[in-house]
Amino acid sequence: MNSYYTKSNVRSVQIRHLPTHTHCIAQNFRTKKYFGVPFNISSYALLTHMLAHACELEAGEFIYTLGDYHIYQNHLEQVHELLSRVPLPLPQLEIRDDARRLRGLAGLLDMRYENLNLVGYKSHGKIIAPVAV
Repeated sequence: MNSYYTKSNVRSVQIRHLPTHTHCIAQNFRTKKYFGVPFNISSYALLTHMLAHACELEAGEFIYTLGDYHIYQNHLEQVHELLSRVPLPLPQLEIRDDARRLRGLAGLLDMRYENLNLVGYKSHGKIIAPVAV
């Protein structure tokens, strides 16, 4: 939902619709499937939740578009292993902020690892792959 303004004078702006969700769109070029994409998805999804919390909104959609999406030849075996795995249930992100001090820009910048908790996180074993240069 967008905000609409009725007058150009900043002192008399009337907001008709306030947003209720924060959405994030990321576009990535020269994307390395095996190493880069999972890290980018999780990082931007976390940022979306942190921004929503700081703005006192709900986290909305995260949309990720890719360009020049590629897999290196020496990662094919690892990619096949990854694709053969059954997805696990998704965890829930909990932002610990009982004092409600993590609001606004200052609150966003004050967020620390200790304020975040992944509830129900489970993972498969690691897959080792060489770095492609």
